[in-house]
Amino acid sequence: MAKILHGLKTNKAFAVYSVLVVLLILAAICAPLLSPLDPIKADMQDAFQAPGGVHLFGTDKLGRDCLSRIIYGARYSLSGALILVAVVFLVGTALGIIAGYYGGWVDMIIMRFSDIMISFPGVLLAIAVAGILGGSLVNAVLALTVVSWTKYARLARSVVLKVKKSDFIEAAIVNGGTPLHILWSHITPNIISIMIVTAVTDIGGLMLEMAGLSFLGFGAQAPAPEWGLMLNEGRQQLQTAPWLMVFPGLAIFITVVIFNLFGDSLRDVLDPRQEEA
Repeated sequence: MAKILHGLKTNKAFAVYSVLVVLLILAAICAPLLSPLDPIKADMQDAFQAPGGVHLFGTDKLGRDCLSRIIYGARYSLSGALILVAVVFLVGTALGIIAGYYGGWVDMIIMRFSDIMISFPGVLLAIAVAGILGGSLVNAVLALTVVSWTKYARLARSVVLKVKKSDFIEAAIVNGGTPLHILWSHITPNIISIMIVTAVTDIGGLMLEMAGLSFLGFGAQAPAPEWGLMLNEGRQQLQTAPWLMVFPGLAIFITVVIFNLFGDSLRDVLDPRQEEA
């Protein structure tokens, strides 16, 4: 926390991107206050209205206000991406720490299973898992967790293998520290910064993958105002009503860029490997 506060004071880029991330999250939380109209309510008389007037971003085929749907869509897209990153982070990091610390057959089983998962194309495997589970935002998170945890497990394992050779770990073992105590009190604090930086930099990419599954029909389902689903609904009217794809696409693009830049600046502030360099 001290490093982050120091970074906010000394790193202007990190401060700016942090503010933008906070604004995105606040927009998602305050969607009912910011949205001019109900994002779900249909009004066929207003169908396919061009941007302007009451409907700044136009309306869709059911007459729903696109601006309201994009603002509410931040809730679905951001919450889905953040939950996905949190789940992948916890599962992958935990397995990596266990594999790196205990070694032996435990390490072999976890890493061989990781090798099996990596051998499949990630997107195709996620589509297959989501297809089996059925289309929903929750199932999309589970499907992407299945294909994304290996990165965190391998990174955590490699860092743990380095940290557990340190003198303070050997001292903790000599002093009678239990494996659980050593993992929680000595190893985890020394790898958490690298893992958090990795997780933050992955938010944008995982958001794109979530939107991709929704676009293909394996994520959020209608009438949910999710950005990927909105792209899918607007593709049939690309020539007659291009705003149905332009504005959700811009929302995804801007959000992903902001999180990517935020992740890069956070790495400069938090990643201990930068200090070593």
